[in-house]
Amino acid sequence: METSERPTFETEAGEEIYRYVERHGTAARHRVREITSLEPAEFQEALSGLKDRGYLEDDGGTLQIALDVGSVEAYSTGDFEYVIRPAGQSDFEGLIDTIRDVTAEDTYIVAESIAEQLLYEDAVNRHNAAESRVFFVATVDGEVVGWVHLDLPQLDKLQSTAQLTVGVRGDYQRCGIGGNLVDRALGWAEANGYRKVYNSVPIINDEAIAFLETRGWETEGVRKEHYTIGDEFVDEVMLAYTF
Repeated sequence: METSERPTFETEAGEEIYRYVERHGTAARHRVREITSLEPAEFQEALSGLKDRGYLEDDGGTLQIALDVGSVEAYSTGDFEYVIRPAGQSDFEGLIDTIRDVTAEDTYIVAESIAEQLLYEDAVNRHNAAESRVFFVATVDGEVVGWVHLDLPQLDKLQSTAQLTVGVRGDYQRCGIGGNLVDRALGWAEANGYRKVYNSVPIINDEAIAFLETRGWETEGVRKEHYTIGDEFVDEVMLAYTF
């Protein structure tokens, strides 16, 4: 299922199943049937319909939403190899740890809020009538070392724009991972009809601003004293990439 496609349902049973799985990231098949209190035949019919329409995937009895966000890409720095791929619910802990590592210095507030949102919702990817959220991760030997995230509003008036966060653990910075993560997210956004992507950072995060500016991002606005960092009020810089 494409993130630009709002989920619609043929039956109330199908909607109930999808909403439970989407809200929880993944869910055991038998648990979903128990929670929804559907008869086995009705449950099977509704679930089959969701799978046939590309809404849900069933991985050995574990259900998850099916979003078409691309394949695995392999890279080599000469010193180590890494892959960039769509994130799944199994990356939850690695994502949280990596985001917290990157945001430990209080210079990337939006990304810090994403970690808190993940913890609150207990789900990596979301796709419903109100919002969509997708992550790509960079992994080394299976461990998450970086991420890029796109927040995709479903409101018609906002559907052509997205909000991005990106970060790489300190030990793996300046190896090209961050640039490849951003390229992956921008390539996906452009292919899916988005016209503009935003990223907002505190004005004191010179490294992040320079990183984006060298890749064609432009400052579109500054919100004065938007953040409170320590005892100081700090401006927010809103940067945008336009296709």
